[in-house]
Amino acid sequence: MQKQTIQFVRSLVLFPFLGTASPFAMLQTFNVPVIPIIGQQSDAPTVITLNEEHAAKIDAYMNKRGMPLTGYGAKMVAESEKNGIDWRLLPSIAIKESTGGKFACGHNPFGWGSCKIEFETWSDAIETVARNLGGNNPNTARYYKDKTTVEKLHHYNNSVVPTYTGEILEFMKLIEEGK
Repeated sequence: MQKQTIQFVRSLVLFPFLGTASPFAMLQTFNVPVIPIIGQQSDAPTVITLNEEHAAKIDAYMNKRGMPLTGYGAKMVAESEKNGIDWRLLPSIAIKESTGGKFACGHNPFGWGSCKIEFETWSDAIETVARNLGGNNPNTARYYKDKTTVEKLHHYNNSVVPTYTGEILEFMKLIEEGK
């Protein structure tokens, strides 16, 4: 009887949501946790999205090295996806420019604006740099819009430091491989 009551209550909560469509539903990946019935064990596998895996790789890399941006992997992945850039680009630039925030200037781990621009928070910096690298700022779009990652890096700093692009690409590879 208790099992039937729990299932009935779940249906009252869940069915109204299933019956309505959201225009944003197609833009999100939803992971609905499996809640076992009291007294039963759940054999359901844990579902991890690709974005969560990417965020975990970024956070693991930074955590292993004691970098202040540890925990911002999900934010970097979300902003990268939102702006159409490689998920490894933002953390790699932050690693190169400020050792993942250790030597950041005013919450600016990317050295954005020759480190003359200070941000209120890490999140503000991540959003701003992602928007620019994605070509979504009219003031910088000519450098980043519709460009490859290598072309973006050339405009970001390669003209000042000739080895810059190669170094960022190496960090991207290390993050991907979980090293």
